[in-house]
Amino acid sequence: MSPKETAAAESRVPQSLKNAIEIARNNILTFHKAQKTTTVKVETQAGVYCWQKKTPIEKVGLYIPGGSAPLFSTVLMLATPANIAGCEEIVLCSPPDKNGNLPDVILYTAKRCGVTKIFKVGGMQAIAAMTFGTTTIPQVDKIFGPGNQYVTVAKQLATQYHVAIDMPAGPSELMVVADETADPSFIASDLLSQAEHGPDSQVLLITTSKAIAEETQKAVLLQLENLDRKDIAQKALDNSKIIVFNDDQTALDFANQYGAEHLIVCVKEEEEFIEGIKSAGSVFIGNYTPESAGDYASGTNHTLPTNGYVRQYSGVNLDSFLKAITYQKITKEGLMNLGPAIEEMAAAEGLQAHKNAVTLRLKSMK
Repeated sequence: MSPKETAAAESRVPQSLKNAIEIARNNILTFHKAQKTTTVKVETQAGVYCWQKKTPIEKVGLYIPGGSAPLFSTVLMLATPANIAGCEEIVLCSPPDKNGNLPDVILYTAKRCGVTKIFKVGGMQAIAAMTFGTTTIPQVDKIFGPGNQYVTVAKQLATQYHVAIDMPAGPSELMVVADETADPSFIASDLLSQAEHGPDSQVLLITTSKAIAEETQKAVLLQLENLDRKDIAQKALDNSKIIVFNDDQTALDFANQYGAEHLIVCVKEEEEFIEGIKSAGSVFIGNYTPESAGDYASGTNHTLPTNGYVRQYSGVNLDSFLKAITYQKITKEGLMNLGPAIEEMAAAEGLQAHKNAVTLRLKSMK
């Protein structure tokens, strides 16, 4: 995409949407800037100094899904922390429409967030291009962004070719845990907000109240009729469940076993329940915290692991765009104190050269 194309797109984005994007960008900036850490430096023992410094990943690739919905919010979630981290090159790939164009709002958001290069390409081929590089699309060091099941597998394959990825992030998931203090219409709206993402999305309601289960089911059917993406949401609902448990502990155990990308908690004893959460991508607490807030503008990142990967992966954060380098410096006195322990351990492992590297230095000090 040329600067001229991007500038033209910017002029066509309504000011009201630009204002909304700015509110979201500022909140995302605030939250991710707060994640900055200072250099950690310690003297582990007399004369032995160790420190850790974080540096930005130089080239990052951002995959922005297109398809049935132009996810410009994902540009905010990925490009903003990439800029805070100081990545030198931020490459964005997104699938164009049938006329070969990208949505104006994606181009505007990309420019606002400091993306350096934009390419009109999507799907597995976009991941391949950023993995290997082409005559036009540069190879990157790490690829970020959600996508369908094909994009997810392509990202996993990229790791075999010296390119890192943020996480396996496939079709969207949402779990709502609710008791009698929850509002069924609110629950229904949250379930549908994720169901409309795609036919392979999955949404779950976990509750200890049969009445909440029944009222929510009615509310879902009622609200579904008014959605523009009704057909997509309906297919997702076909793969979704409402489950009634006998007690809170069993519900919590199931929530941890499932490990949802998004977890909404609307229960009377919320602090106790939240304390017991072991696996979740992002948690939304209370009746007035819709999952949509995290998707767009509250400040947390919406690029999260799915399909149970919350057990091993964190969602995208500032550290996702950084790498930590450790340093050490040992004085003569420090090596005299530490050296014998190193010699002993190296000898025990049968690594004579390791021992000699210390022994030679210690002899030179006598």
